[in-house]
Amino acid sequence: MPLLAGDLVKQQLCILGATGSIGQSTLDIVRRHSDKFNVSSLSAHSSVDALFEQCVEFLPKTVVLGKEGLAKLLKDKLAKAGLANIAVKSGAQALIEIASSDDCQTVMASIVGASGLMPTLAAVKAGKKVLLANKEALVTSGQIFIDAVKDSGAQLLPIDSEHNAIFQCLPEIEQRRPGDCNINESGISKILLTGSGGPFRDLPLDKLAAVTPEQACNHPNWDMGKKISVDSATMMNKGLEFIEAKWLFNLQVSDIQVILHPQSTIHSMVQYKDGSVLAQMGNPDMRTPIAHALAYPERIDAGVEPLDFFATASFEFKAPDFDRYPNLRLAIEACENGQSACTALNAANEIAVDAFLNEKIKFTQIAEINETSMNKFVSLKVETIDDVLRIDEQARCFANQVLAQLSGPTEKDI
Repeated sequence: MPLLAGDLVKQQLCILGATGSIGQSTLDIVRRHSDKFNVSSLSAHSSVDALFEQCVEFLPKTVVLGKEGLAKLLKDKLAKAGLANIAVKSGAQALIEIASSDDCQTVMASIVGASGLMPTLAAVKAGKKVLLANKEALVTSGQIFIDAVKDSGAQLLPIDSEHNAIFQCLPEIEQRRPGDCNINESGISKILLTGSGGPFRDLPLDKLAAVTPEQACNHPNWDMGKKISVDSATMMNKGLEFIEAKWLFNLQVSDIQVILHPQSTIHSMVQYKDGSVLAQMGNPDMRTPIAHALAYPERIDAGVEPLDFFATASFEFKAPDFDRYPNLRLAIEACENGQSACTALNAANEIAVDAFLNEKIKFTQIAEINETSMNKFVSLKVETIDDVLRIDEQARCFANQVLAQLSGPTEKDI
């Protein structure tokens, strides 16, 4: 689909994971600022109808679905709608192609899980402006990912509300050198990573084993997909963010402190050596960090209601309880132990969370699978992306073996 003259001055976007919550929020920003942004490509795993509606509205040049059969369904729907000129592709290689294509300048990397690693890395290697919502890409490949950013000159901007908040509270010199920050040189003493504590922060510990997937997905503050919602309930999400922060801002484990903040009004903070603490605040709406990254270094309207301080009842802070959140402890340990531990932990967690969502294991067994799997692969050497992919695959196989031992027949199976 040829670009119009006006489109040439717009930021051309590839949105990986367009039908998820981050993708939809990104498209809402595009909708509000059609004079600034144009959609060149979109991807979805299996949501044919939702992707079709996005094609009708945003007219991308190329779209990608997970499987060939789904791509054919979408192609037929587009043809009937008079949009046969939109190219429809499928599979992992097609994701890599649109992420690295000359048709886009900016890639929103919002595919959930390790499946987003290779297209995100492809965007980095192509020197794109990469808006990183897929924390697992950096968690699983760490130094390899950061080295690719440095080698290509890609611009890396964090989308997770916590990392975006930290980014905004850093001096400009640190904002402009992702993965190579020097907090000591900038007078920073600590990064304060906040988290709500999820829906079970006050639930008695002996009740955790009985919680249901529906309860775990009912986050008190944020509207997210099921996998991320469960990760928030276990605080694995905060653990993955801990690892991501290490790589994004070139930190040591001792530089990061996790703080529970139930209101989710302060998204994270940076503590300076002179006693100052800078905090980024706002209503819990992902359109804020997305708009910030899309327009950086400018500011644009995100459609988010301004924070009403008179309606904000209080600011509460407390330390996380590792008995309640063993997955957070595991992630911090993985961050200390090295890349193979981080890669294996993330892989095992994806298996365990899926099993919990399908009622094959209890909520508390997620951590059991994760710890056993992480310990199995903690000492392996990781030097190349092939090493990462191999450990990821092996850890998933092992986690499935642990799962089979833990899970007996459930009511769903009978």
